Amino acid sequence: MDGNNFNETIYVPTDDEEFMNEKQLSFFKSKLIEWKDSIMVGNRNTIEDMQGSTRSIPDAADRASEETDRALELRTRDRQRKLIGKIDSALRKIEDGSYGFCEDTGEPISLKRLMARPIATLSLAAQESHERKERVHKEN
Repeated sequence: MDGNNFNETIYVPTDDEEFMNEKQLSFFKSKLIEWKDSIMVGNRNTIEDMQGSTRSIPDAADRASEETDRALELRTRDRQRKLIGKIDSALRKIEDGSYGFCEDTGEPISLKRLMARPIATLSLAAQESHERKERVHKEN
């Protein structure tokens, strides 16, 4: 598709078509790859920024503030590194045909949920059940 041609419509999966047909799989694969690429660019930029900004800051408060900012950025990047693992897992599921199906029940995960969270592995009902069980274990 040529992004400059306004007559072309952008495909969006709908519930009135076969679940996880080729178009849907291609749509989610592209969405996941774009997300991963965006994270990777952010990671490269962070590394370049950190390498370029290793300077001596004489003021202790300014130095502490910059160190706090760096620590926060590194935690964010660590979370994103884990997210890349989940994206890679979702891409593998697309390849093996299990993408879009709940790991607990085997039922389809709603398109609405997958659009919002393309790395979802549980249906909304299974996720809520899992979170309830988690809360009960934390309370005990």
